[in-house]
Amino acid sequence: MLTQQQHNQLDWEKVDGMLPAIVQHAVSGEVLMLGYMNLEALHATEQSGKVTFFSRTKQRLWTKGESSGNFLDVVSITPDCDNDSLLILASPVGPTCHNGTRSCFAPAETEWTFLYQLEQLLASRKHADPATSYTAKLYASGTKRIAQKVGEEGVETALAATVNDREELTNEASDLIYHLLVLLQDQDLNLSSVINRLRERHK
Repeated sequence: MLTQQQHNQLDWEKVDGMLPAIVQHAVSGEVLMLGYMNLEALHATEQSGKVTFFSRTKQRLWTKGESSGNFLDVVSITPDCDNDSLLILASPVGPTCHNGTRSCFAPAETEWTFLYQLEQLLASRKHADPATSYTAKLYASGTKRIAQKVGEEGVETALAATVNDREELTNEASDLIYHLLVLLQDQDLNLSSVINRLRERHK
């Protein structure tokens, strides 16, 4: 949440007491929605841990998900450089948009958003019937087989690079990343774990 210093620096007068608040998925980076917060809404958000706006149409505080149950759980709140808008990283519970989509800006998505969605799909197949998909069959074959596939795809990716076959390298790298994601899920890990470790090493 915001520090006391950040609170003191917010320029409420500049925006007539209503800060634009952009909500972004804390993992995928997908922009979920835009709302507005007055000081009371910001305090309610910080106290409850759930994104709360001031609804200009209802003229009252409105917690996203209060009727649908599709809350936005706050991970962090960051003001911009001019202290007149907020970026909220959140973990959504269900679809954000009232139309049933993940984002109010659907179908816009980045490559990282797709990768996150792929990871979620692979996670959903862990206990599925092996006859329903290759992924489910791979999980059923066990950790050793999944690890073997990662090794095979790693070698094939390297070989494609040594002969400068860009098309084949793209294909093999795709296979490698897919099987690596399956292996991580098999071990109850995800891409965020890897990224956090890379971030630690980068420091």
